[in-house]
Amino acid sequence: MAIGNVTPDSFYAASRLSGSDQLEAWAEQSLADGADILDIGGCSTRPGSTPADEEEEWRRLEPALTLLKKKFPEVSLSLDTFRPEIARRALDQFGPMIINDISGGCDAMYALVRDRKVPYIWTLCGDLTLPGRIPMEGIDLILDPGFGFIGSTEADYACMRDMDSLRVYNRPILVGVSRKSMVFKPLGLTPDTCLTATQALQMYALEHGATILRTHDVRATAHTIHIFEMIK
Repeated sequence: MAIGNVTPDSFYAASRLSGSDQLEAWAEQSLADGADILDIGGCSTRPGSTPADEEEEWRRLEPALTLLKKKFPEVSLSLDTFRPEIARRALDQFGPMIINDISGGCDAMYALVRDRKVPYIWTLCGDLTLPGRIPMEGIDLILDPGFGFIGSTEADYACMRDMDSLRVYNRPILVGVSRKSMVFKPLGLTPDTCLTATQALQMYALEHGATILRTHDVRATAHTIHIFEMIK
């Protein structure tokens, strides 16, 4: 899953896409490098950020989704939003797509994805004990442990060590650690300089149940997946 952000303030500057030409070039390169899903967001959720309001988020997303659906009609899209109204507008106007909700969801979001029968990435924020927490029956859940939203680097790694426990639910598991602080801070690096460390952690995630890797670096991640599959 390739990460693209039509925002001016996402934590990794290289993921910020400004204008239709840059967006189209990102999509073309991501697909050429091996992406299966294009994930597009219009509201930064980096820790400490002030989220754009709902209308601004939609103002950024509508032209981006229009371009992607026109230029790449067969490609699987994922919409990175925590707002049910944004998800509803996107589904109404552009048809089925994955809804990637880092908030953990709400009743309105659960009802929407159930009724529209679209995959829903449910971010667990480190709490991997699902019985009684699965929001509603009939939802096509993809489970995301929520790295980066758990509270601390130590908590992120504790969650990574326990990630195997999610296998019992027989759901796809998405891992998004690409260039996050849990990777670069312990090494004294920056988001720009931690590609190798990101791949090391993604390899561990694959070994412990990850089935989707959400990444800024599609080619490097595709190589990591290829080596993992050769090992297996």
